[in-house]
Amino acid sequence: MPMRSGWRHDRTAMIQPGLEFVYEAHGDLEPPRQIGATYDGTRRIIPIVGGGRVEGPRITGRLIGNSADWQLTRADGVTVADALYAIETDDGVVIQIRNRGLRHGPPEVMARLAAGEAVDPAEYYFRTVPEFIAPNGAYDWLNRSIFVCAGARYPLGIRLWVWRVT
Repeated sequence: MPMRSGWRHDRTAMIQPGLEFVYEAHGDLEPPRQIGATYDGTRRIIPIVGGGRVEGPRITGRLIGNSADWQLTRADGVTVADALYAIETDDGVVIQIRNRGLRHGPPEVMARLAAGEAVDPAEYYFRTVPEFIAPNGAYDWLNRSIFVCAGARYPLGIRLWVWRVT
């Protein structure tokens, strides 16, 4: 019996997305500001200091300060990141970014990270989905794609690698 949607089970018709590297960003962070235990987990704010660099084949510029990552650590040990910040490109365009995702790993690794130790990013999972709001013009392509990001957290810094899903 044919399906009403017209879809056939044909593996050759599957579309597999690819990834296009957009940029690497690194920035400085202030020490976390603890909110504390709440009904849904432990919350803290990580202020993002301006001046970090954004370098890549599609965008170069700097991070703008006075931003923050609002984090929630759930009972299962997973940290939910929700960062709001902006970059200013080398050609003077300001682009807003909301970057949400997850960071987790073995308890002993996460304890080392929380204690301010330098931890190899291969020891934990840190993935986000950045959403861009770019003005009309040279960077409005950011408004029309999905992006994924891998990250690394350091005692007072962060490094992010961003790809566009093709």
